[in-house]
Amino acid sequence: MKISKLYIDAQVTHLRETMAIQSRLNVPSEIVSQAQQLFDKVCAADDPVEKGKEILFLTPNKGAFIKKCPGTRFYNCCGYKILHIGAYCSMDCAYCILQSYFHPPMLQYFVNHQDLRAELAKVFAAQKIARIGTGEFTDSLIWEWWTDLSAVLVTLFSTQNSAVLELKTKTIAIEGLKRLNHGNKTITAWSLNTQRVITQEERCTASLSARLRAAARCGSWGYPLAFHFDPMVIYDGCEAEYLEVIKSIFTHVAADQIVWISLGTLRFMPALKKTIQTRFPDSKIIYGEFIAGLDGKLRYFKPLRIQLYQKMVSWIRDLAPEVLIYLCMEDDEVWQKSLGFVPADRGGLPHMLDQSAIRHCGLSPAGLAQD
Repeated sequence: MKISKLYIDAQVTHLRETMAIQSRLNVPSEIVSQAQQLFDKVCAADDPVEKGKEILFLTPNKGAFIKKCPGTRFYNCCGYKILHIGAYCSMDCAYCILQSYFHPPMLQYFVNHQDLRAELAKVFAAQKIARIGTGEFTDSLIWEWWTDLSAVLVTLFSTQNSAVLELKTKTIAIEGLKRLNHGNKTITAWSLNTQRVITQEERCTASLSARLRAAARCGSWGYPLAFHFDPMVIYDGCEAEYLEVIKSIFTHVAADQIVWISLGTLRFMPALKKTIQTRFPDSKIIYGEFIAGLDGKLRYFKPLRIQLYQKMVSWIRDLAPEVLIYLCMEDDEVWQKSLGFVPADRGGLPHMLDQSAIRHCGLSPAGLAQD
């Protein structure tokens, strides 16, 4: 991370987490009494998106730490819960919705961990199956360089049997996970793409081979694994390159270590197009064959998505017939034509994922009834 300055909300200067981060980050710091002044400074930069990646704001999370995934009724949702540890990302992917989702776009880390622990305690006490991840509004592991959050979370999740934590990343920041007693209750997950997409569209991220080597190491430490192909990008030659990625997965890890693999194709709100054109002028990803979906996002035409999904599914099943594959934000027609069934045939997508978590992570079947 290239943090050049640390800003601290006046409300959290006394917290242990704040002081610990100050001691680890050897950068100038400033106490902020009015957050809006900081937001205005970021927004006034020539490139606010880039500026927001260079400063870090330590602040309390004034809302809920645990939230439901913001799915849509038009597509099958996985029933995921988000653990909102912070916002934004130090990496720089052309297609990243966070460029336009946060106003301003700025690295914020929530340090009121006592409240975080209290919310998790309630989830654990309910003893209902819960799949919880930290990688929705940020990357799960970019904070590893100067916090011990992952170690805290992994340890907390290891003490119970109804919830699983998923840490999703494009980094190789895994050393802090090495000697933890995880109890199989933490899934280490990687977002994957072809090396061409990584090189051209995913600045400051680890290479494909580095991500897979990191996954293999976590697997050797006993962590269950997951992989997410989202967003897949359609371009000339993409099918052959995605096939090579699939083959590479199974040369690094065993199929029985994988809890699930998700597939999703590029989709974005129309407003993001201008940002990509400005910040990534050489990118071609926004010039594909797109149509507006039911959620307002631009998506590849359905036949194009289905064709790529069908091939990805067949390649994965050839090498790992028992691994759970699911589609991210797709309707029943796409599921039926791509996978040969719809989630309702198997109890719904949340149920399918719960069952896989039970098998791989040792969650208690007594917690099957969801909220």
